[in-house]
Amino acid sequence: MQSESQIPIAAAKKRRFAVNLAVFYSAFFAVLGTHMPFFPVWLKAIGVDAAWIGLINALPAITRFTTLPQVTAFAEKRHAIRAGIMVSVLATAIGFSAVGLLQQQPPLALFLIYALTCIIWTPTMPLTDAYALRGVARYGLDYGPLRLWGSAAFAAGSLACGYLVDVIAPRDLIWVIVAWAVVAVLASLLLQPLDDLGRRTPERHAGKALLRDAGFWAVIASAALIQSSHIAFYTFSAINWQLRGISGLTIAALWTLGVIAEIVVFALSPRFSLHPSTLMAIGGLSAVLRWIVTASEPPLALLAIAQLGHGFSFGMTILGTMNLLVQRVPSHQIARGQGYYAACNGLLGATTSIASGAIYARIGDGVYYVMAAMAAAGAILIWSARHRLIAHPQSEASGG
Repeated sequence: MQSESQIPIAAAKKRRFAVNLAVFYSAFFAVLGTHMPFFPVWLKAIGVDAAWIGLINALPAITRFTTLPQVTAFAEKRHAIRAGIMVSVLATAIGFSAVGLLQQQPPLALFLIYALTCIIWTPTMPLTDAYALRGVARYGLDYGPLRLWGSAAFAAGSLACGYLVDVIAPRDLIWVIVAWAVVAVLASLLLQPLDDLGRRTPERHAGKALLRDAGFWAVIASAALIQSSHIAFYTFSAINWQLRGISGLTIAALWTLGVIAEIVVFALSPRFSLHPSTLMAIGGLSAVLRWIVTASEPPLALLAIAQLGHGFSFGMTILGTMNLLVQRVPSHQIARGQGYYAACNGLLGATTSIASGAIYARIGDGVYYVMAAMAAAGAILIWSARHRLIAHPQSEASGG
């Protein structure tokens, strides 16, 4: 039991952890907010065609199922999740700088340099979520309210970059991404150690136990289907909207509407009483509706309404996923579990990105009907597994 003198110290550490993590989430998601909608625009501006854009944009997803699981498992084994985050964001800033400096090279050269960048960049998100979930367990915090600051920064970064699209040459957008990456490097220095949490050495066969858990597979596979259904939107929405005459600032505003809805969902998440599997099913069905509407080239007002569906298609899905992972994966294996989740997401995401490039080149916005089918499959999968997840919330790997 803590003494009265220790309580203020513990409260201060809890508050400092939450604030510093929120700052880092903000900086890192500002990178994503500029990269995700406008990196394809930059590629197009320097003369890369649609097929190569699809291939290049598949690289983050490819590294998620190839190199990322090894990185997260290594960081967990070495009790170096925080250090891994710091190294990853520093190398990311250097990598994007190299991409910018070599923009005059042919697409194959950009592909290779960007591949190296993605190898060191993509582990940042699962490592950060693992660090966050350990802190959530340690200090009794809620994940959603912490994560919403990342979403807010994503919106701010997207808006700022959208404004710059109409002000600076599109080929200079890469340096906006680099600038935010440098800010993320500085923010990573604020993350405090959690060296007295999860010091238990992972069992040699802990990863195999997780992979034998059918419930764990249902969670990560359905999440991958729903999240990967967003790939075509992430890759081609800004390009397609530009072709329709929508300005860069309006494009950024449309992205921001989705993120605002996501923020609201995260802020209200402590009040949700539905089972996490139900949240994921709602997310999948919302994605189906969203992509069907988007495929019809709706007027701007209806497009804005569809964008608000991001709060459900993305926000509900990730909340359900994270809550189920916390239930099924013991804390000393959380980075490994995040790595497997990212790998599954990456494998399907890479395939989807490559396929969507070819499909978009042939049928344009019709690619969203394919994405709707993927989201429906994810919703059906998690709904069919809900009884197992409710009856047996812990996996065998957790010992529960």
